[in-house]
Amino acid sequence: MRHLIALSLPVLLGACVAGPPPEIATPTPELPGEFFFSGDEDVVSTVAALLPQDDPAFETLAADALRDGPSLAEAVARIEAARAGARQAGAERLPNVSVDGAVTGTRINPNQFGDGAAQGGFIDTEQVSYGANLVASWDADLFGRLKAQERAAIARIDGASASANAVRIALLAEIAGSVIDWRVLSARGEALQQDVDAALQLASLAKTREDAGIAPGFDRVRAEAAASASRSRLAALESERVRIVGRLITLTGQSGAQVATALAQPGISLDPAPAPLALPSDLLANRPDVLAAASELTATDAELAAAARARFPRLTLSAVVGLLAFSPGDFFEEDSIVGTLTAGLAAPLLDFGRIEAEIDGAAANKRIAFAAYRGAVFQALGDAEAAYGLIDAADTEAALAVQERDELARAASLANTRFRAGLANFLEVLEARRAADASGERAAAALGRAERARVLLWQALGGTPSESEAEG
Repeated sequence: MRHLIALSLPVLLGACVAGPPPEIATPTPELPGEFFFSGDEDVVSTVAALLPQDDPAFETLAADALRDGPSLAEAVARIEAARAGARQAGAERLPNVSVDGAVTGTRINPNQFGDGAAQGGFIDTEQVSYGANLVASWDADLFGRLKAQERAAIARIDGASASANAVRIALLAEIAGSVIDWRVLSARGEALQQDVDAALQLASLAKTREDAGIAPGFDRVRAEAAASASRSRLAALESERVRIVGRLITLTGQSGAQVATALAQPGISLDPAPAPLALPSDLLANRPDVLAAASELTATDAELAAAARARFPRLTLSAVVGLLAFSPGDFFEEDSIVGTLTAGLAAPLLDFGRIEAEIDGAAANKRIAFAAYRGAVFQALGDAEAAYGLIDAADTEAALAVQERDELARAASLANTRFRAGLANFLEVLEARRAADASGERAAAALGRAERARVLLWQALGGTPSESEAEG
């Protein structure tokens, strides 16, 4: 009975500071039923079709980035660190077994036991002991403190995985945008080269008329000036190409020669795919930043539970089995076997607010995590709405730019035909040609912006899962 009372006393004392953790509401944010800028319901498309997946350059560079990209390697390492933390938290719930051995020499003063002990000589003043022990200890975790810590560590694995997926999506989106920019530069270059060729043809015609004495030299000079202007814009594209190559080197971890070889592969034409339909609620399951924020909220909830359970008693069981002898020859004798078995119960009594401060801190962290989660949800909603609206605006701009290009090219062709038939002067032809110049470049740039808007929508909707996620 005395032993039972002694063991129950810490429990009774711990009950003085025990209590439930504070309740913190974390409701799921309410989202609209559909996007305000959603596309046509009759259009059938997929999220994956928003990327230039059929472009050989994108396929090559994306594979290189996923294999050797520095940013993705860092994210994967963070997952491994989170897994190690979870394994450590799980191991804390299991017994800890260790072994030790020691040889100890001791010299004592026999006078400490009285003058008679020193004079009698029955106390050895020098003693050497030989010992080896097998030690085991275990925290029984009666109230689940260690289990809550393990839940928090496991939740952080999910958060690290979602963050790594966010890095993967951002990486692929940046590569897709760079490849689109490269294709746009190629289309702009072709359009500008056509402007140069058309201007040179006018200059040649003006030269022929000048030599025949039926036109002034001023016409040839103006035509050559138009060709020079187009050449200048054509040369300026090279600096943009250099920046794209440099950006892709950083993203993929490849050399400049490898990136240039990948980009040199023939690409697809600029033909924006229709935008797929999606629901705002899909963002909660598809956006990696939302999933990472939700995992962090789960982890902080578990940490709050662990902090609250620190107010309850802890039961620790330990055992030691060993050998102790005072001469090497007696080390393995039966009398050398020693051992102890301990059951300890400890509970806080007067900590002067230490545990309460930890609980308050954990509760504040949970509030922070919930605010961050809500922020991530509405950030995702805003990104998706903006991407849908940007696609509508970019498609309208691209359609008008293509229409302008075709109409101005037709006008320039008609002016040239009228000039050859003697129904128009050279100035009319030159003005029509000047109006048509750069219209092809503007149309290519507009189509590129429409393609870029689709990459933004792909990223805003959470991208497409990787092969490992799809198999999981």
